[in-house]
Amino acid sequence: MQIKISHTKGFTLVEVVVVVSLFTLLSLALSGTIAMLYRTNGYAIAQAYEVSHARRGIEATIRDIREMTFGDDGSYPLVEVSSTTIGFYSDIDRDDSVEYVRYVLATTTLYKYVYNAAGSPPVYTLTTPSETYTISQFVQNKVQATSTFAYVTESGLLATSTTPVTDIRFIQINVIINIDPNRNPGQYMLRSSAAPRNLKTTF
Repeated sequence: MQIKISHTKGFTLVEVVVVVSLFTLLSLALSGTIAMLYRTNGYAIAQAYEVSHARRGIEATIRDIREMTFGDDGSYPLVEVSSTTIGFYSDIDRDDSVEYVRYVLATTTLYKYVYNAAGSPPVYTLTTPSETYTISQFVQNKVQATSTFAYVTESGLLATSTTPVTDIRFIQINVIINIDPNRNPGQYMLRSSAAPRNLKTTF
């Protein structure tokens, strides 16, 4: 009686090394792709969140500007005007007193400062704000040499540095948001405008 012994051929050492190498390369490529997708999506989500946050802040700014009014001390509603700063009186919290409000772009951060009047007669002390809010920390207007605030006169012309504040009737806001200027999806421009309701006009 003969007994047959079958021999099953296995992988050689070279074949094992090749298979392991290929598997390792594929794993590295796949993990790198997944990591890149996570980074890209994470940046896009963070950018979208910051744009949404800034949009809400600008909507509040427009509301404040529309309700611009004379100060409790009788001051004219609009006080400070420049490409990076606007200061005015407005009853932003709908109480019995009018606040002085300043929006200031400092480097890449857009701030809102609120000053309350105190005393009788009322006096506004502008050394320390009563409240401070951050509209956005990623405003790229200065980097892009773009005005944050622009002003239009009663005649429809853009105001200049010599235009009296009493001639301004319309205010435009342009805010460029980008949490990282060196990466995609890139910058996002927010634009809005408002005509203060309580300024005298001859329209």
